[in-house]
Amino acid sequence: MEHAICVRGLTKRYGDVQAVAGLDLDVEHGEVFAVLGPNGAGKSTTVEILEGYRRRDAGEVTVLGRDPARPTREWRSRIGIVLQSSDDRAELTVRETLRHFATYYANPRDPDELMEQVGLADSAGKRIRQLSGGQRRRVDVALGVIGRPELLFLDEPTTGFDPEARRRFWELIEGLAHDGTTIVLTTHYLEEAETLADRVAVVARGRVVAQGDPATLGGRATARARVAWSDGEIETDTPTEVVLELSRRYDGEIPGLTVTRPTLEDVYLRLIEAEEPSAGSAPETPAEPVESTP
Repeated sequence: MEHAICVRGLTKRYGDVQAVAGLDLDVEHGEVFAVLGPNGAGKSTTVEILEGYRRRDAGEVTVLGRDPARPTREWRSRIGIVLQSSDDRAELTVRETLRHFATYYANPRDPDELMEQVGLADSAGKRIRQLSGGQRRRVDVALGVIGRPELLFLDEPTTGFDPEARRRFWELIEGLAHDGTTIVLTTHYLEEAETLADRVAVVARGRVVAQGDPATLGGRATARARVAWSDGEIETDTPTEVVLELSRRYDGEIPGLTVTRPTLEDVYLRLIEAEEPSAGSAPETPAEPVESTP
């Protein structure tokens, strides 16, 4: 298979609202791919179509070589899904939960080893309702990977995490990626995308408006640099020359010197603002129940 995921001309409407409007997307095997976009951009609808939980109106989609609109039990066993939130299993312990879900798969990971890998070994005997938010999220991830999926979908995995918990979670995801798992990540945290993703796609108004390496997205790597110092600032294509000139001017040490290029957030906001609808336009994605696919 050339791509883990290949999407061409994907569309989805809810009545008069165009949620996804001819979206194209490729995800390579073994990469971490982040999907960024504001609320209502169409990214959640797109990911649900890729997971096989929402039907599309038009377009071509293959996920691990199969159309997700026609899933099989074998195909589903190759995919892991970590939803944005889950509130069930509250009375089961962590160990009971993982051992129960392991029975659904032909070749599951060992639950005890998995608890160790995700940092839950010390909480194995705790009921799910007794866990912190970060620990519950680790349970969700453990359930997502217990069947040894080739492809893992993570939907806003660190929403509500404190900075320390988020960093620990990133280490977990980096470990999964190192083991060869293809990961599709939706997130509102641009630092998260920059840390974890090999490539990112920015989705706005139902289509991909930019796609690439976080370091070069939207011409970021070749954008003009901003050289600032205590007495002024300038945007330039030749920041080294400017710094050398300032060094001569100040006889060596330049007070308050900073040299920066656009951050991923700068590029993201510029791309999104360029796609903003005119005043009075309808929202991108209305409330809509997820469609189960037989």
